[in-house]
Amino acid sequence: MSDSDSKTGEISDGLQVELFHPDSDRKPGDTNIEAFGFDIHPIVFPVALGLVALFIATTILLGDQAANAYSAVRSFFEGNFGWFYLLSVNVFIVTILYFALGKYGTIRIGGVEAEKEFSDFSWMAMLFSAGMGIGLMFYSVSEPLFYFGSVPGFFGAEAGTGAAASAAMAQTFFHWGFHPWAIYGLVGLGLAFFSYNRGLPLTFRSIFWPLLGDRIYGWPGHIIDLVTVFATLFGLSTSLGLGVAQINTGLSYVGGDMLGIVSIPTGTVPQILLIAVITGIATMSVAAGLNKGVKRLSTLNLYLMLGLLGFMLVVGPTVFIFGTWVEGLGAYFGNLLSLSFFTGTLGEGGSTVSAWTVFYWAWWIAWSPFVGMFIARISKGRTVREFVMGVLFLPSLFSTLWLSVFGGSALFNSLQGNGAALATYNELGQTVAMFALLEQFPLGAISGLLATLLVVTFFVTSSDSGSLVIDHLTSGGKHDVPKNQRVFWAVTEGAVAALLLWGGGLNALQTAAIATGFPFAIVLMLMCVTVYQGLKNEYEILESDQFAERIQDMTEDEDIEVVQTGDQVVTDVRGGDVEGTD
Repeated sequence: MSDSDSKTGEISDGLQVELFHPDSDRKPGDTNIEAFGFDIHPIVFPVALGLVALFIATTILLGDQAANAYSAVRSFFEGNFGWFYLLSVNVFIVTILYFALGKYGTIRIGGVEAEKEFSDFSWMAMLFSAGMGIGLMFYSVSEPLFYFGSVPGFFGAEAGTGAAASAAMAQTFFHWGFHPWAIYGLVGLGLAFFSYNRGLPLTFRSIFWPLLGDRIYGWPGHIIDLVTVFATLFGLSTSLGLGVAQINTGLSYVGGDMLGIVSIPTGTVPQILLIAVITGIATMSVAAGLNKGVKRLSTLNLYLMLGLLGFMLVVGPTVFIFGTWVEGLGAYFGNLLSLSFFTGTLGEGGSTVSAWTVFYWAWWIAWSPFVGMFIARISKGRTVREFVMGVLFLPSLFSTLWLSVFGGSALFNSLQGNGAALATYNELGQTVAMFALLEQFPLGAISGLLATLLVVTFFVTSSDSGSLVIDHLTSGGKHDVPKNQRVFWAVTEGAVAALLLWGGGLNALQTAAIATGFPFAIVLMLMCVTVYQGLKNEYEILESDQFAERIQDMTEDEDIEVVQTGDQVVTDVRGGDVEGTD
């Protein structure tokens, strides 16, 4: 960086602090305890550990009683508040599009001259890996096959027909398209804005600064962060524990049924060993840091995903796949508004809404603190419009293509092939669906092993990003935390998953995690207001005459000429280059 660039950056940073940061003496992590290579919040870190230990012990010791209690809570919320889940997510979509497409879209995360920390490719790879890559591996075949045999009542098609296949793709696109990414985008934008533009801690408490002020540093903020730690850690651990079942089954199916080489045992012990291996890899990656570890693994993920996708496009029913994609998009867009508000109350189809849609919406909302915070951490330097367009549209479009390639191939096998994929799914369940499909095409064993590797790498990156998020939460919102602390949380995630798997509590815990979606939905509704207030305040300052005058006053002593035209702030260091920032 040249001296001119450095001087300009200092001017920009000073301006951001002076005009936009809140009038508070508090700083992220200013009360932390630093010892033994840790940098921890004195309340959030120990209380979070205590709650985690208590919940694990209760879940394991009570067994079926805990499972029944969690299931009752989940049924209560899904049965009585399904309408609220659907309505709230639609509000999130409208809100985030308003921010992006309106006048606030030009605001830059981090300030007027903030620079991007990661390239566009690395940014997309990381946010997709953290978002739902593993879910697409698990559901891309099984969910369309389920709807093919049990058509959602909304569409009124006959099961096992072409109309049922079209309905199956539209319903699957709906669950994996714009709605979940709108949830992630809203949380990510709010966290990024209040952290980078306001200088507040990179934790969930900061979003409520417009409502709470300095109280975010007290017990109201502690409670918000503790709930977020709880949801993040147990959501990740539960998914890790449940996901190793797919890896275990996949290795057994490929090694035994497809290759006939070795029959790998399935069960609790092999899955705990798999958790140990995956946690070990994740620990090494997270110890390497965001740039060396997480970014590289996320990029590898994307290459593996594109490789498997390209392979299937070549060996699979290519014309049928693209036809399915286009027809599925047509059915999805054609019914998007009605599907978004369909509750099934006035007719048939309520079972699909409660069993699938409400489940998904609650799950995405419960996971939003984890995914949103990670997206916020990697998004400095992007405008609000660029952020929303990247988070909302590109992953959604890629998801529909992925679902068409694998779900469409499964439907082709059912409509025009031997039906083996559907038969195996009905017999052995969701964990084998992907591998049963790949077996129907050339080099099925190799593609099956590649799919297994992809599942593993997705779990590693999820564990990585989750560890970084919990680090931020338990270190008072600091952007950089010690390596020992990152390693500690990566190991803790694996240990929690193994203990719950051994104790038989994973399914019960999943229902408990879903139940947290309801209070978080209320929190996110409040977030729509606080983010709006923050963006409105920043835009008014940026457009004011006082802002232009203040820039001029700050730069006179530095011999820098500043010109503001519309949405452009241009700094000209005399004798240097001219830089412009949207």
